[in-house]
Amino acid sequence: MVRETRTLLGVAGIFVATLLTYLPAVRSGFIWNDSDYVTAPELRAVDGLGRIWFELGATEQYYPVLHSAFWVQHRLWGDHPAGYHLANILLHAAAASLLLLALRRLAIPGAMLAAFVFALHPVYVESVAWISEQKNTLSLCFYLIAALAYLRFDTTRRPWAYGLATAAFVLALLSKSVTATLPPALLVVFWWQRGRLEAKRDVGPLLPWLVLSAAMGLLSAWVEKTYIGAAGAEFALTGLQRTLLAGRVVWFYLGKLLWPADLIFIYPRWIVDPAQAWQWLFPAAVLPALAGLWWWRRRSRAPLAAALFFGGSLFPTMGFLNVYAFLYSYVADHWQYLPSLGLVVLLAAGMTLGLQRTSALVRGGLPVALVVALACLSWHQSRMYADMRTFYRTTIDRNPSCWMAHNNLGNLLREDRKFDEAIAHFEAALQVRPDLAKVHNNLGLALRDVRRREEAMAHFRRALEIDPKYLDSLSHLGSLLRETGQPAAALPYLFRALQGDPEYFDARNNLGMVLRDLGRLPEALAQFERVVRQVPASSPGQLNLAFTLSLLDRNAEAMEHYREARRLNPTLPDLPGLE
Repeated sequence: MVRETRTLLGVAGIFVATLLTYLPAVRSGFIWNDSDYVTAPELRAVDGLGRIWFELGATEQYYPVLHSAFWVQHRLWGDHPAGYHLANILLHAAAASLLLLALRRLAIPGAMLAAFVFALHPVYVESVAWISEQKNTLSLCFYLIAALAYLRFDTTRRPWAYGLATAAFVLALLSKSVTATLPPALLVVFWWQRGRLEAKRDVGPLLPWLVLSAAMGLLSAWVEKTYIGAAGAEFALTGLQRTLLAGRVVWFYLGKLLWPADLIFIYPRWIVDPAQAWQWLFPAAVLPALAGLWWWRRRSRAPLAAALFFGGSLFPTMGFLNVYAFLYSYVADHWQYLPSLGLVVLLAAGMTLGLQRTSALVRGGLPVALVVALACLSWHQSRMYADMRTFYRTTIDRNPSCWMAHNNLGNLLREDRKFDEAIAHFEAALQVRPDLAKVHNNLGLALRDVRRREEAMAHFRRALEIDPKYLDSLSHLGSLLRETGQPAAALPYLFRALQGDPEYFDARNNLGMVLRDLGRLPEALAQFERVVRQVPASSPGQLNLAFTLSLLDRNAEAMEHYREARRLNPTLPDLPGLE
């Protein structure tokens, strides 16, 4: 009874401590790609659930349980970020509580300390304060429920326990595919417990899970390549490069877990070069470390088991498989959310056993001091997610070479009409990556904003040299050529943009204006009519249609569309001949 009471108090303490630590995150907004996960408008109806489950590409990744959870949450709190943040914090606290239960079932020392460290360690802030990473917190809850149920099955061999475990495992897989590492993780646990594995008892029941894991892993890799874009020159690493990368990744995450300083949302992207001898030190150090742990197993199998759990769970993001985010960095804090559990448990158990012979003050005080220090670091770290501008500025402060943050902050500064600052950030992005068409395009727009038109055109043209099919630059260059009195030169660019995407609203609107400037009014009229059919709520489209109809002496129709344009944009002035 005392044990159960302590566990309940521990769970309550985990939830209270986690909520207090992450209070800054509750007040935060949406960042970066949250819009790819918080349910898109076309999926918010009831039939959107069907698309989430049965249409590949309808969502950012094929995680239908996750996106169904977001669908439900959107019904509850719509586009208000606080609800999503609170849900993510509660899921993280629930995962820490489930970890406590699992460790208690396995009779591992330091279970309470491990659960609190996991709940409050700053390396997990990225997973908790970033709404998109609800896939981490939700999937880990299902992962740990599956593990708990399977541990029950392992001792009782009751079918209901196996069925419950399998159902939870499938839910975990459909929330995030990294949970496919659970079957081998369970085998590591059984080896740690018993010192050997039996084919019939240990491996046999997990064979169906291993098949499910392989299938989900292959599907996720295909979706990552086909729908997200993890393919091309940026991802063309050789086998040697991937080996170097994997070795470095392991030590990087271990270092951040042990000393969580200088945590960054986007870490600098390493140059992986087999010709540099020092880079071989990382994978080379892995081998003696494993050899030492293998030798140490005669005294304790726990360190080797923790290392195997860590490395095996980290495998999907070590570099052997392509992940789209490798475009920005080869490491990210949220990728060690699940894998680092093994190390947290090992360190908490080691600390607990190591303090057994000390005084009660030291035995109780050091763990509490550690947990409080971690909570303070996490509270401070979670403040960087306050809003998009704070998020990108903090990222740039810690990683000035992060071209993605420079580019995205530049876009936000353009929205704020801080054009000079925006230009500076686009130029900083291009200093790091001069080969990015979208950054040249964005810089062109900012230069156009301040009427530096020749420079703007140069960047639009450079974007098209890099990517001849870059539709935005085709449309913007065509529009700018029209502004500078070159409508005939603009036509080819706008036609190319519409060949690439016939539904490209801005390009069609720009084409209509060019045709009107050239005196080809019937053709211009046809373009604007299509624009208005495509986007009836477009004030520029309605306005351009009104002007063109007026030029064709169809003033009654022109007045109708001008009134609609003014309804959509009340700041439009009265115009002679239309009022």
